[in-house]
Amino acid sequence: MAANNLNCLVGIVLISLFFVLSIPKSLADPEPSQPTVWDILPKYGLPSGLLPSTVTDYSLQSDGRFIVYLESPCYIPFEYLVYYEKTITGKLGYGSITDLKGIQVQRFFLWLDVDQIKVDLPPSDSIYFQVGFINKKLDVDQFKTIHSCRDGVMGSCQSIPQLPMPTNEIQMLITE
Repeated sequence: MAANNLNCLVGIVLISLFFVLSIPKSLADPEPSQPTVWDILPKYGLPSGLLPSTVTDYSLQSDGRFIVYLESPCYIPFEYLVYYEKTITGKLGYGSITDLKGIQVQRFFLWLDVDQIKVDLPPSDSIYFQVGFINKKLDVDQFKTIHSCRDGVMGSCQSIPQLPMPTNEIQMLITE
């Protein structure tokens, strides 16, 4: 009888051990999830809305170099129309992004590369975009929320001005 109970006890221990060992490591010891790119930007004193909502992945090196991947290239209308390539690279520092590649801004009919982004330290209501030798100061509020992308330039127009409807009656001024 004692041998029977011992066999039963060993069987229960082996089954329990089997179930404990078969639990995936991810459930037993969950790893902390990587913060999003929108969580990281404010830690560097930058607004989270600098990058669109379509970021799929990113990598950040210890020296601040980063690569951000988007679902696809896209446009966002801020004060100026901004184009984001599918891959964006640069170097993140406190209050700045330097060596920036993959973001362009439309000015008149030209697309210009954004080389650098900076904010005032201590923080103010301004953000600065370096485009070639031009440094453009903008209101930081438009970059505080994360924006959705648009696929094309035409889709980025917020409103298209309408021409007045033609009329059949044309009044003429006759002068003599």
